[in-house]
Amino acid sequence: MLIIPVKDGENIDRALKRYKRKFDKTKTMSNLRNRKNFTKPSVAKRAQRIKASYVQRLRTQEEVG
Repeated sequence: MLIIPVKDGENIDRALKRYKRKFDKTKTMSNLRNRKNFTKPSVAKRAQRIKASYVQRLRTQEEVG
């Protein structure tokens, strides 16, 4: 449960913006989407390896030039 304290005289748009930021940081929606359908552990591991190799490739390209 997210609790956003709103100060007296604070703009409601600013409070909404803080709520949205906090909501995104907790990754609630991504967890819900992941739970919606089952992914086999082997498929999840494969996707993780592909992502790791992609990130590694980007980092080496950044170091080289």
